[in-house]
Amino acid sequence: MRLNVVLFALVCAFFGCKNEVTVLEEVEDLKLGGETSITGTFIKIFEQPAPNLSSTELDFHRDADKAFGDIFVTAPNFINGGLGPVFNQNSCESCHLSNGRSPFPIDANDLRGLLIRISVPGAEPTGEPLGIPNFGGQLQTKALFGKKAEAKLEWQHYSATLQYVDGDQITLTKPNFSLVNPYLPLPDHYLMSPRIAPPVIGLGLIEAISESDILTLADPDDSDADGISGKANWVWDHHTNGRSLGRFGWKAGQPSLLQQTAGAYNQDMGITNPRFPIENCFGQSQMDNIMDDPEIDENTLKAATFYTQSLAIPQRRNTTDPQVRKGKKLFYDLNCTACHQPKFVTGTHAEYSFLSNQKIFPYSDLLLHDMGDGLADNRSEFDANGNEWRTPPLWGLGLTKIVGGPNANYLHDGRAKTLEEAIMWHGGESETSKENFRKLSKTDRLALVKFLESL
Repeated sequence: MRLNVVLFALVCAFFGCKNEVTVLEEVEDLKLGGETSITGTFIKIFEQPAPNLSSTELDFHRDADKAFGDIFVTAPNFINGGLGPVFNQNSCESCHLSNGRSPFPIDANDLRGLLIRISVPGAEPTGEPLGIPNFGGQLQTKALFGKKAEAKLEWQHYSATLQYVDGDQITLTKPNFSLVNPYLPLPDHYLMSPRIAPPVIGLGLIEAISESDILTLADPDDSDADGISGKANWVWDHHTNGRSLGRFGWKAGQPSLLQQTAGAYNQDMGITNPRFPIENCFGQSQMDNIMDDPEIDENTLKAATFYTQSLAIPQRRNTTDPQVRKGKKLFYDLNCTACHQPKFVTGTHAEYSFLSNQKIFPYSDLLLHDMGDGLADNRSEFDANGNEWRTPPLWGLGLTKIVGGPNANYLHDGRAKTLEEAIMWHGGESETSKENFRKLSKTDRLALVKFLESL
């Protein structure tokens, strides 16, 4: 045994075993979604079913795909009736283009997956933001014939140029949004938060992570004084009528995929359902008097939910590329992993075993962090304050433009056209990491971006 140890040490000294170990560590995250991972770089890659579905689950996924793509029309049409009277889009796919990030709109009359959450200061007894009287908590920018949209959205872009330490420059652009032509006067001091529709891959895996594993990463009072907090958002669960851990949405405002899906049907399309049986414009002058609620049943709701639970995650690409490897090391060295926590092992999913016990790499702690004034929407949502956002998962990040096209941008309002811009918008708890990125050479900055593009 002693001789073997000596020989191993000599071999390592001459042939670099340490480097081999490093390579293994670098490919550990090849399968970002565990056994739900697939390979490829094509435009439809976010629309593929997880490869570890059973034949029964695969059949359900195909049926669920149809539910997710259903286009709703006006009531009382027998098939897919119930749209509106006020709404944002008429199908799930209208916001989640090819299941990826919504492109930033080029036409104010069609916002694609750009939504505007609205409220007045204060909170409902449940902790939800206090909706604007006669408008509610989400602005509906479209309406059926004879009805009025709640308001229209306009924006102007403002730009600022920043300088890297090596002398290079980057221009950051931000859309400043405003509401025009409201159907009723808006209060003087309303709040609004623009949100671009994010990708819908990997949501079932996030649901399968145990609550304790997420809370282990939380440090709301920064007790270790590293400048990084991590805060859970305890949100209202309409199923349990109590608070639950928020996992989904830009501010982790939804506790479950079923509630997230039911809320989207109701608020985005005006489709009532067993979880939200009241029209989104209830009490408003646009309200119809058709007694057809709920407009979809529980089976349809569960099918659309299952579709997002059962999608595949693309594997990482170009993992042996020296530039990608260097970029990954820089990602760790700059402490980006303090929030973009690489790894989880899912627990036991209550319904679907294909989501259980998967070693996954979402590169997110799923917690809230102060991202600074530059990204703030200044609107609270349950325990999230106006500066806080949930760390978004990074899997699939490098395929954003392939799936969504050139206008598929980054960050909560789609302001960042490139990953480099998105990094430079970071502030608050991530200010030190952003500043250290600013100090990198151009070669190293490109390497870090190259790593992100491999995800």
